[in-house]
Amino acid sequence: MQGTFLERGIDRALQAVLREQRPDGHWVYELEADATIPAEYVLMVHFLGEPPDPALEARIGCYLRRLQCGHGGWPLFHGGAYDPSASVKAYFALKMIGDSPDAPHMVRAREAIRAHGGAERSNVFTRILLALYEVVPWQAVPVMPVEVALLPRWFPFHLSKVSYWTRTVLTPLLVLYALKPRARNPRGVGIDELFLAPPRQLGPAACAPHQNRLWFSLFSKAEAGMRRLQPRMPARLRHRAIERASSFVRERLNGEHGLGAIFPAMVNAVLMFDALGVSRDDPDAATARLAIDKLLVDRGDEAYCQPCLSPVWDTALMTHALLETGAPEAIEAAIRGLEWLRPLQILDLQGDWKERRPGLRPGGWAFQYANAHYPDVDDTAVVAMAMHRADQLLPQPRYLDAVERAREWVLGMQCRGGRHGHGWGAFDPENTHLYLNNIPFADHGALLDPPTADVSARCLSMLAQLDPQACGDPGSPAGRALAWLLDEQEDGGAWYGRWGINYVYGAWSVMCALGAAGLGMESEAVARAVAWLASIQNEDGGWGEDGDSYRLDYDGHRRFQSTPSQTAWAVLGMMAVGAVDAPAVARGIAWLLEHQRQDGLWDEAHHTATGFERVFYLRYHGYARYFPLWALARYRNLRAAGGGKPGFGM
Repeated sequence: MQGTFLERGIDRALQAVLREQRPDGHWVYELEADATIPAEYVLMVHFLGEPPDPALEARIGCYLRRLQCGHGGWPLFHGGAYDPSASVKAYFALKMIGDSPDAPHMVRAREAIRAHGGAERSNVFTRILLALYEVVPWQAVPVMPVEVALLPRWFPFHLSKVSYWTRTVLTPLLVLYALKPRARNPRGVGIDELFLAPPRQLGPAACAPHQNRLWFSLFSKAEAGMRRLQPRMPARLRHRAIERASSFVRERLNGEHGLGAIFPAMVNAVLMFDALGVSRDDPDAATARLAIDKLLVDRGDEAYCQPCLSPVWDTALMTHALLETGAPEAIEAAIRGLEWLRPLQILDLQGDWKERRPGLRPGGWAFQYANAHYPDVDDTAVVAMAMHRADQLLPQPRYLDAVERAREWVLGMQCRGGRHGHGWGAFDPENTHLYLNNIPFADHGALLDPPTADVSARCLSMLAQLDPQACGDPGSPAGRALAWLLDEQEDGGAWYGRWGINYVYGAWSVMCALGAAGLGMESEAVARAVAWLASIQNEDGGWGEDGDSYRLDYDGHRRFQSTPSQTAWAVLGMMAVGAVDAPAVARGIAWLLEHQRQDGLWDEAHHTATGFERVFYLRYHGYARYFPLWALARYRNLRAAGGGKPGFGM
């Protein structure tokens, strides 16, 4: 009976996702974060003094009000705990939109914020926003002098030593810090009522929980010295630094896709142009502003702003799911998706990664429609594996050159050992100056891009799929990566998931790599991982884990309600290492079939992905589409084959 339900479930899901393919062949789904991004959009408009769009603001207001939780504030992920910065920004935006402070939802929010220590508890980025609005003084913001842009590479702090997202967000922010522009704020809205003490007297933030107190103290003393030195900086030096920073931004503006193709960097670029007095008709300034509006999602009754767009990631993962189904129409759609991806491979521009790999030829894909300075190895490995797999189905291979160029670039981006091993970061190699996470500015703890198990696993999966003997030599790049991943396994049997929540995502990623590298249930590491996944399966047969698993005092998996994407990851991970006949897999597949909607898709309100642990979470609307389809099709295929492993890197 399950065979009939399984086939029916696969076909319904397949037809649903085929209907969602864009005319040019790609897929792109909404990418949702939390209340902060739409709140910041509203506040940006009023900072610039632009004529607001009342209808749009009303729809954003509806969205923000819906996200308010029972605790009165706003969380970082669906159903999560109160977060001070998200709550302060959401309240500020709603008041800016026109919500009365006496409205019941505003009273509840204000009471929650004050009960949790007031707006004083806001993080650094929120404090910067409040300083720009003159709610708090600049002394409440860590010093980050624009002269940083002139520092030599050997200096302990240099822009090349932080992650791509930090680099693109921080560089225009350096100019804003130097010029300290004032928000126009035509409506004169303030939020003094959210503070327990007079906000103009607010001092620097305390050491963050993730920071080492000794390192923080040393950096705080250095910062105090810089603060005293600031007024004495030569005007010529400051002008030169502003020119350097603004040139960096202009060179990487990325057209209508925006600086770094991520909202915070894009907004800071627009504010930087405004602070510099650049005309809004200037082509760079106008295009940078337009790029932000391309992130808006208008649902008619609600609207919000996305943190970025995910077409390459969505399309690449969807092609894997479609190829797994094996249906002729699915293969045809997958090829159309890969043909859309092929010209997006970055072949001519060496991005910021060239700082550590100057002789390496480019060959990666970005996450977004365009972001040539910042391709990432995760997307590149996933696209390359899909193209390689598709070539096995075509009369004549189409993607050999693209796959080989991707392989060359990914190999070149591997970290070169040392205490951080032979893994891969997402955008830069050896981005491992961990002491920088202790500077006062880094209270979010996400300044860097060190190698992670999930990204490294994807790269190993690619290498092993392209060459099944890749791990035969322990000294080869794949052999070293395999050893590093095995060493990263945690005591319980799982792996930490940096870009997806969390240990379920990490386990799926690494188990795919281990299976592709030739390891199966006879491996102690594999057996432990399978046993761990089975041990955390929910009673209903699914798997779930929420963003709270990233907390610093995490002491083991705590059950969360089952979600489609996490259930799919768990069963895909087990099947990758040959455990298709495990009872846990059958129960997971049954859960997916039982929770499939009539239209073939699945509901998933929860955030199951990560922008930055403990700070920023993501809800990919595509995850509840392609991952369950992929899992159902693989289960059918392996069962029909009598077991075994998939034979692919993912």
